[in-house]
Amino acid sequence: MTISAPSPILEVPPHTTPQLHHNLKHDSSVLALAVGNDSIYTGTQNGEIVRWRLGTFEKISHIQAHKRSVMCLCLSDDGTLLFSSASDPIVNVWCPQSMDRLYEIYSTNDSFGDIFSVSYSSQHETVYYGAQNTSIQWISLKEPNRRVGHDSQTHPDRRNHRFFDSRAVGGTSTPRPTDERYELIPRPRAVLETDKRANKMFAHFGYVYCMLVAKGSTAYTEADEDILVSGGGDGTIKVWKLGGKEIGQDGYENGIEEIMTLGEQDAMSVMSLAVDGSFLYSGKLNGVIELWDLDTKQKLRVIKAHKGDVMAIQMGWGYLWSASRAGTAAKHNTVHYGEYQRDSSQNVNQKYQCLTQWKAHDGKVLSSAVTTHNGNQLYITGANDNSVAIWMLKGEGSAEQPSHEGHEDMMLTSLREFVSFRTVSSRPEYAEDCRRGASFLRILFKKLGGDVEMLSGEEDTLHHPVVLAKFSGKLEPAEKRKRILFYGHYDVVPAETKNGKWSHDPFQLTGTNGYLYGRGVSDNKGPIMAALYAVTDLIQAKLLDSDVVFLIEGQEESGSRGFKETVRKHKEHIGNIDYILLANSYWLNDDTPCLTYGLRGVMHATVCVESKSPDLHSGVDGSYLVNEPLSDLMALLSKLKGPRNRVMIPGFYDGILPLTAEEEARYDDILSVLMEQGQNDVSASTLKASLMARWREPNLTYHKVKVSGPDGSLISSHANAKISVRLVPGQEVEEVTSTLTSFLEKEFSNLESDNKLSIQIDNQAEPWLGDPSNEIFRTLEEALVEAWTPLFSDHTSNSTSNGTHETNGVDTNGANTNGVSKVRKPLYIREGGSIPAIRFLEKEFNAPAAHLPCGQSSDSAHLDNERLRVVNLLKSREIFSYVFKKL
Repeated sequence: MTISAPSPILEVPPHTTPQLHHNLKHDSSVLALAVGNDSIYTGTQNGEIVRWRLGTFEKISHIQAHKRSVMCLCLSDDGTLLFSSASDPIVNVWCPQSMDRLYEIYSTNDSFGDIFSVSYSSQHETVYYGAQNTSIQWISLKEPNRRVGHDSQTHPDRRNHRFFDSRAVGGTSTPRPTDERYELIPRPRAVLETDKRANKMFAHFGYVYCMLVAKGSTAYTEADEDILVSGGGDGTIKVWKLGGKEIGQDGYENGIEEIMTLGEQDAMSVMSLAVDGSFLYSGKLNGVIELWDLDTKQKLRVIKAHKGDVMAIQMGWGYLWSASRAGTAAKHNTVHYGEYQRDSSQNVNQKYQCLTQWKAHDGKVLSSAVTTHNGNQLYITGANDNSVAIWMLKGEGSAEQPSHEGHEDMMLTSLREFVSFRTVSSRPEYAEDCRRGASFLRILFKKLGGDVEMLSGEEDTLHHPVVLAKFSGKLEPAEKRKRILFYGHYDVVPAETKNGKWSHDPFQLTGTNGYLYGRGVSDNKGPIMAALYAVTDLIQAKLLDSDVVFLIEGQEESGSRGFKETVRKHKEHIGNIDYILLANSYWLNDDTPCLTYGLRGVMHATVCVESKSPDLHSGVDGSYLVNEPLSDLMALLSKLKGPRNRVMIPGFYDGILPLTAEEEARYDDILSVLMEQGQNDVSASTLKASLMARWREPNLTYHKVKVSGPDGSLISSHANAKISVRLVPGQEVEEVTSTLTSFLEKEFSNLESDNKLSIQIDNQAEPWLGDPSNEIFRTLEEALVEAWTPLFSDHTSNSTSNGTHETNGVDTNGANTNGVSKVRKPLYIREGGSIPAIRFLEKEFNAPAAHLPCGQSSDSAHLDNERLRVVNLLKSREIFSYVFKKL
């Protein structure tokens, strides 16, 4: 029977407080909960385990399980084993259906105290339990030599306790407590004694309050490897590698090996844990929940969720569910993907906001669980008011998305999931989404055979991790292999949906008329997937001789902040590089394959003029005696550009490389194609001048001016302008930056103003010019001609033309067959935009770079309805395979 919901403390529409569907009453506090396919298991303060049937909520069985309070319950992954720990020094293993006591496990340590937590690794068939004496101990259920008799004298009930059983001369020992309920505890089928050496003393410098076993949650282990996560009274979280059998120098078994420690600077006890992919949530004292990234060891967020200690947290249906000692329960929004991904058009501005909070119990909520039964989503809480509350949720999962697995190419399936991550690096509210995207890549690379690491400073929470993946070739010895670095980025620009111009959800890959639509599909997620699956194709065919190294950053769309520092820090580990390849641009049109061999650089700056006075009224205070910051700024900006937009910075044009005959021939190749394909609304000379101006000439742009104070008749106290300078090969970004700064400072001094000038350099990227005649470009040209054979004429005799050939200025690269323009080779183009990483990587690794545009000019990258033609994606995979195999 459904009971109405309690009055909420907080609701954010359209989210509502769950309905109280059922209440399970008991005569003792509920300290622990576990839920299986058909049953709810509750552990009580009186040492009982009560089993209730899901659906009908009738009591199935009620057993005395321990002599003291049941502190923890957990089920094995397959639901065939139920584990319980208690305030007595015993761990029990039960059959969840019959509630037969299969194993009784004890430690031989006298000063053990309460066993607060227990977990089980099915992979190792081992039970792990954390105790009051700060230790974690473990025992395999399959070790016959750990079995002892039911009457073993080392059992806690029978062995002499050094404290409680001690007595002075003539005195007596403390009587052992007895209770008739103890006789009701079922006799175990087997008794296991934990090896004294299977013991990690001082696992924490505090009680081990909580533990869980997870799989594939961190880059520091294999994707299918179980890890143990523990939380302690010292405020730390520790992650442990499992399965060691060797005995260390201290005489203890290395059955758990510490991988990482989180939260060492925080002494607030960790009371509860939940894991979701590489994200770890920890419930702490004073209502705090912390979010950690297990790939980078970074704390991503601190959430003030409750007034009381957070004793129980769960991940369910894409939301974070928490409950506290104050009796409250809450639902928070999260960064979640897959089955429960939210529609990005909801425009959730803040992640991890509380969506609903309510008073769940009249006492302290000490345990919780989530499950789906008969299509109903249930959140279950247990408290010291002697009750278990069953909360019915109202369709928390998003509308079911169609499944594409089973009939779709794995590359497309991976791309579909990759696009679903809202990895917008320029907006802080998507920080966790970016981490999710990086974690997805890490798992995918590892799954496909790569050696993967997440490169990031341990204390660096400002920058998203760089994903490093290495695929080894088969050529022996390894020193003979070439090493090819593929650079890409998993971040994207924002996708605004309010204006309704997107025809589909930008973060759900949609196929229409031979095109794939979605944010990042062309820039740069599609090309990354094409390169990755090209490597796997070669590995499966045993044709990969060279090593391929993927270096995928997460902030290219926001200036590659932190990328240089990360690469330099890990340069030795990345290793020697022979070639650099990237695919982060587009063809010049929709019909002709291209290779990019040049990019402009950029320098962004903020020029600010500030007065020592506050904002003033122009009528009351304004006069020729007042040096107005905006007037000074305008005077400065006017000095930067002269007639015909010539940049007036001294020596600005001095280092620009002259136009060579080979380069001019490439422009003629481009003109022959563009003019023949109908772009003849302008003359050939005008089009050529336009391309040269955008690709090989520098420029200075004023972006915006901002002033202090509201609109009106004010003299603003400060004014600033955003400017950028586009640079070309031959210009050094540091030199131009220095000259610009000196020039502005000199001109400002000429104003004789009492205001203050400041110049802030916001971002820099060096220009890049590749060599079309080198080996990587020659190989790329061969690969393009091979893949796009129908688009090329007489390609066999021109497959290594290196981007140059004889020209008479009329027909240099084109051939016309039945009115359809064909070219003999790809167009060699330059671009006016900038990619900060390319020239930096060339200089850092002393290796040549080449740039393969994968998409078409109509891909609408950075715009609404970004797309990538399916044919281009598949051909790019072919091209990468050719290049990785040939180099």
